Amino acid sequence: MKTLSIVIPAFNEENTILDIINKVESVKLNGDVKKELIIVNDCSTDLTEDRINQYIKENPEVTIAYHRHEKNKGKGAALTTGFSMATGDFVIVQDADLEYDPNEYNDLLKPILDGFADVVYGSRFKGSKPHRALFFWHTIGNQFLTFLSNVFSNLNLTDMETCYKMFKREIIQSLTIKENRFGIEPEITAKIAKIKEIRIYEVGISYYGRTYEEGKKIGWKDGFRAIYCIFKYNLF
Repeated sequence: MKTLSIVIPAFNEENTILDIINKVESVKLNGDVKKELIIVNDCSTDLTEDRINQYIKENPEVTIAYHRHEKNKGKGAALTTGFSMATGDFVIVQDADLEYDPNEYNDLLKPILDGFADVVYGSRFKGSKPHRALFFWHTIGNQFLTFLSNVFSNLNLTDMETCYKMFKREIIQSLTIKENRFGIEPEITAKIAKIKEIRIYEVGISYYGRTYEEGKKIGWKDGFRAIYCIFKYNLF
């Protein structure tokens, strides 16, 4: 029986962490694939840890591996910790907010289970699923970063910055990841693109974006870092 490791980085997500855990746990995966939840608390200063510990105590039947960073290191560092803890056959990233729908795991799993893909990206810019209308310049920025990444990686992705990236575990664990913040997205893309005969697929997903008032954390400085990372990890 196959297992999907779901890596959830969390920083100050007290309002959504229980909702996302419940959503992930309620998903029925195709092909009798089991779930392994891995939560990495990046030194939250709110009630995130209390909520997680409460859930673990009240739901002992749910398989959850929990780790807390004693210092805030960034999303990339939290993901790197989570990837190292994964024991499943496949690994997917799940943000702790409610922008992405865990019910779409099966859409990403299908190309891998069918034997076509080694890595699958969920694109917010493909397909007919719901997308919240938000932040024109943020969207343009994402598309520019994807274009620039494609120029150097020779891929034809439509959403390099997507949270939903699914990997065969041995692939993501073979990478030496350097970036501690949001630069991890172009870094991972650059590094997997260099793997000989890698098979990368994309599927359309929905996107329930949130505003900065609702807790969105990525900013313009992260965009400049992403540009730097595209050049650094593709060219050097």
